[in-house]
Amino acid sequence: MQTRKLGDRGLVVSALGLGCMGMSGVYGAADEAESINTIHQSIDLGCTFLDTADAYGKGHNETLIGKAIGDRRDRVVIATKFGLSDVSQGGYTIPVNGRPEYVRSACEDSLKRLGVETIDLYYQHRVDPQTPIEETIGAMAELVREGKVRFLGLSEASARTIRRAHAVHPIAALQSEYSLWSRDVEAEILPTCRELQIGFVPWSPLGRGFLTGQIKTFDDLEPNDWRRVSPRFQGENFGRNLDLVAQVQQMAEAKSCTPAQLAIAWLLQQGEDLVPIPGTKRVSYLLENLGALDVKLTSAELDLIDAILPKGAAAGDRYPAAMMQMVDL
Repeated sequence: MQTRKLGDRGLVVSALGLGCMGMSGVYGAADEAESINTIHQSIDLGCTFLDTADAYGKGHNETLIGKAIGDRRDRVVIATKFGLSDVSQGGYTIPVNGRPEYVRSACEDSLKRLGVETIDLYYQHRVDPQTPIEETIGAMAELVREGKVRFLGLSEASARTIRRAHAVHPIAALQSEYSLWSRDVEAEILPTCRELQIGFVPWSPLGRGFLTGQIKTFDDLEPNDWRRVSPRFQGENFGRNLDLVAQVQQMAEAKSCTPAQLAIAWLLQQGEDLVPIPGTKRVSYLLENLGALDVKLTSAELDLIDAILPKGAAAGDRYPAAMMQMVDL
């Protein structure tokens, strides 16, 4: 397995990570035994950067990972997050908490659920507009000094907030949405991370599954799948985005790879400081995603992708209106 550095302070992870959110019912029903098997296969194949959060399944996801890594702790890098209560609430605003006293209690709870003594990478899941970022990061830095956390991260933060946070304590990684159909970070956020030598962890590198080509109709989504409230899966937006994916599929066929592999390969070639974390609960998709590491795109192919999916090409916002207010703060 190839490895990459996140930040400049020594955090090394597998070149691809495993997003575990879907193992806790956010995208429909999940099977615990199947999920644990997928985590074990991922670790055995060298994909050892596991991403979770206390909000995924209201703690269920961390508990699940704790079960899966019980005898494998020394082989994995665990990233988890705090600050949101529950990500399964559809398109509604989710309460955000970055108060110093909450940071500590959230970390203690995550450590217990994960069954570990130290969290490798601890993110603030969303910026709390009611709490100065300096106070939140200050509390997180205390956890580092106490050995409860190794490295700090932010998620969906603005360039200004990243700078303010980094001035308090080094930020190892920013996790934000980035894919062929979500390229807004290229304007200011990604350049800021590179200036400050902060690694970038693209979540939803497959456009919440849309870029895989597996979603053909709205009814392909399970009744309890939160993507049913996502603007990009609605009405005319859905049809327009299907047209974009069809072009990705054509290019993937010409490249003898799957659309998912093409999308991940494109991200991997945006810079050695990027570590995508495609999420899956199934071994078959895990193997497909790892196959992207063998896909190399030429300059001409990268130019063609830019022509097909330039910034802003996807139809619809990436979140419902209420949730869009929670990003880039």
